[in-house]
Amino acid sequence: MTGTGVRVNAICPGLTETGMTKPTFDYAKDKGVTHKLGQLNPLKRGAQPEELANMALFLASDQASYVNGQAIAVDGGLSSSHPVTRQLTGQTAV
Repeated sequence: MTGTGVRVNAICPGLTETGMTKPTFDYAKDKGVTHKLGQLNPLKRGAQPEELANMALFLASDQASYVNGQAIAVDGGLSSSHPVTRQLTGQTAV
């Protein structure tokens, strides 16, 4: 916000092991497929809550005094690895 000293940022988390996602993680553990959780993620895993908290702490700190108006993905690189759909002039994108 202009002139108020208030900074507004957003943390955009990826798959994170929390109470809300516990059933998913428990199901994967019961089925022996925990290796499949986060398999599309470049880091090959979900996040831990502390990793998101670290970003929140950074944004609240003086070290982030010039960070404003950002949506910061804390998703292990998943969002940056999505393929880009290109539309070709005069052709239908497949």
